[in-house]
Amino acid sequence: MKKQRALILAVLSAVIMTVILPLNSAAEDLRSTFTVGFDAEFPPYGYQDTETGEYVGFDLSLAQEVCDRRGWTLIKQPIDWNSKDMELKTGAIDCIWNGFTMNGRENDYTWSTPYVDNSQVAIVRDDSGITELSQLAGKIVAVQADSSALAAFTGDDASEENKALAASFADLQQVGDYNSAFLNLQSGAVDAVCMDIGVASYEMEARGGGFTMLDERISSEEYGIGFLLGNTELRDEVQETLLEMLADGTFDRIAEKWGLTDSVCLSAEDQISDEAAAYEKASFWDRLTSVCSQLLKGVGASLAIFLLTLLFSLPLGLMIAFGRMSKFKPLSWLVKLYISIVRGTPLMLQLLVVFFGPFFLFGVSTAGNYRFYAVIIGFSLNYAAYFAEIYRSGIQAVPTGQHEACEILGYSRPQKFFKIVFPQMLKNIIPSITNEVITLVKDTSLAFAISYTEMFTLAKQVAAAEATIMPLFVAGVFYYVFNFIVAMIMDKLEKKMNYFR
Repeated sequence: MKKQRALILAVLSAVIMTVILPLNSAAEDLRSTFTVGFDAEFPPYGYQDTETGEYVGFDLSLAQEVCDRRGWTLIKQPIDWNSKDMELKTGAIDCIWNGFTMNGRENDYTWSTPYVDNSQVAIVRDDSGITELSQLAGKIVAVQADSSALAAFTGDDASEENKALAASFADLQQVGDYNSAFLNLQSGAVDAVCMDIGVASYEMEARGGGFTMLDERISSEEYGIGFLLGNTELRDEVQETLLEMLADGTFDRIAEKWGLTDSVCLSAEDQISDEAAAYEKASFWDRLTSVCSQLLKGVGASLAIFLLTLLFSLPLGLMIAFGRMSKFKPLSWLVKLYISIVRGTPLMLQLLVVFFGPFFLFGVSTAGNYRFYAVIIGFSLNYAAYFAEIYRSGIQAVPTGQHEACEILGYSRPQKFFKIVFPQMLKNIIPSITNEVITLVKDTSLAFAISYTEMFTLAKQVAAAEATIMPLFVAGVFYYVFNFIVAMIMDKLEKKMNYFR
């Protein structure tokens, strides 16, 4: 018995040494780090320096100074702004520190006191002739998704004047980042961009002119550091350090470095408030119904991209396949080059080229509705290249004897292709075509690269607005069901072609 007890104690000791102690050590290491979530395309608060490749900015400089004084290691974590709440709730980041607006979000996070006073402004081209906000009526205006500018126009706390102004726009478009916003503005795809005044000043200076900031302000707001609701301990440590930096002048020196001296508002007199407003949570089924009803608005856009892409790319792919197999070498090599470029570059990049290319390459301004056309053109050209290679493999898989038999029977080339070759080719390529069609269903989400809002983009926006991952799961179910139906239809088609065996 003594030997057995000794053996059990030895095993327990080994477990403690190999499992428990390392876990404790890991916890200590975790407490020695401070992970800041930020949008890497939000200068001057946080962005990537093109010369050094490092992430820099006003907020990141403040965070670095806090970590230096606390003895923490700063981890700069770029995040998708639409997924910021999920990043915070899962513990992937410790806080959101990136020009993060407190207004309208007071009860969603544990906040520091405000440290920047900010306003939302409108930017137009110098040659637009627009000098007042009222002149944006009937114009196309762009804002970043889930941004303060969007909230100023459509949020629950938006003023009646701003809601009326937004209603007067021809369209209020949401873009993924401010660089895309300025590209849209410069190319004439939108008439104005609304954003934070600090970011607007930085972007206008960095781009060397050509833009004007309207004097009227859309709204004013305060920036704070957002922590997970209830994480007051970490918030208090950061807040205490910021006030130390304010007292010894470090905070003001960092603000001066980034040109934000006139915007900072950190004060030792401000009191932290942790009183969250009480509210009644909706039931799961009510929230699910609400999410589904919102996503239905984007389903039509996704279906339109899918159907129109197939309508144009399938026949275009057959024509490209003929060019690829042509005995006229210049044509064959030209088609080969086209297929190589399309298959070797991302679809997202191709969409950007199709949308912005007319302006930046030829100086041609595009109409507001060109955005949808650019999506269809980009998708069709991309998928036609893939279909072309599938067609070619199917045609070449038809036995040579079939061609010889057609010649003996006196078939013309069109008769040989459509009566003999095409049916056999179709049977051979259905599995490959099915794979591409299923991929197309999922690729429709890439339309957001040029700010065209389809179903998955809408799901990300709803998830960000309601701080829940449910819309993404609902979107996933939609894609699965849609692809299941597509696969079932293609499977039935494949079985009907079995008579060619």
